[in-house]
Amino acid sequence: MTVTDTPIPATETAALVTPSTRRLKGRNKSKKRPGAGTYILILLLTVFFIGPFIWLVLAALKTPAEWASLPIQILPEVPQWNNFVRALGDINFLGYAGNSLFLATTYSVLITLSSACVGFGFARLRAPGKNTLFIVVLATMMIPQILTLLPTYVLFSRIGLVNTYWPWVLWGLAGSPYMIFLFRQFFSSLPKELEDAAIIDGAGWLRIFTTIFLPLSRPVLITSFLLMFTWTWGDYIAPALLLDLDRTTLSVAITAFYQDPNGNTIPTIQAAAAVLYIVPVLLIFFFAQKYFVRSQVSSGIKG
Repeated sequence: MTVTDTPIPATETAALVTPSTRRLKGRNKSKKRPGAGTYILILLLTVFFIGPFIWLVLAALKTPAEWASLPIQILPEVPQWNNFVRALGDINFLGYAGNSLFLATTYSVLITLSSACVGFGFARLRAPGKNTLFIVVLATMMIPQILTLLPTYVLFSRIGLVNTYWPWVLWGLAGSPYMIFLFRQFFSSLPKELEDAAIIDGAGWLRIFTTIFLPLSRPVLITSFLLMFTWTWGDYIAPALLLDLDRTTLSVAITAFYQDPNGNTIPTIQAAAAVLYIVPVLLIFFFAQKYFVRSQVSSGIKG
């Protein structure tokens, strides 16, 4: 006895199509691909954001005469690659870059760990007034940094910390309100069973934080380090205020040096130095961007 396939009548096929199936097909048909206007808008935004960097690179390849020419000459006639060589050789570029790297790394590591610790406390520990204190911490983000410059300088001057790197250590240990917020949101989204199981096993809060919650927060840790490193690497005001020219960072050195014998600034050499100054940050963000996006998404999971 053989089994043969028989065609299903059209009436029975139509019966298999339920109202929900029709709605799904309608939704799929209603989804349209982005139009040309969307792509044009994305292209314009891309040019708007990367345009200044492209202009900086072109300026680094010009001669001083092409830089000052009127009307503005966009493309250099002959690229001056020697500007990058002079940017590295006219000053102690690597020495100042080492100062920036040391300050940015030290500050970023300390502020990431301190913010993670505070964020864990706000997310998992119970204490009276915790929510009010968290609001106060977030409110400090509204204070402009320019208002605290003079009191900060006076304070560090009186305790003998001017022209040292200790201010960045103290700032790192104090934590960042925004990073505290990110860590608090991330730790709040983790299931409570994790800490309950650890408490049953006899673990204390410090061990729970260091062995369970901290390893799970790798995307936020990388994002915090990336943001704080970028901010410190590009900071000009604090190094110019607290450090002399021997211990200062690369951002201050680029603006203070690169002068001709008459004391006039050479803008093309400065532009070449600025391009070299930006490259490390771009590389760091390129390799860590997936963690950055993941942490920004996870920060809104649970309030």
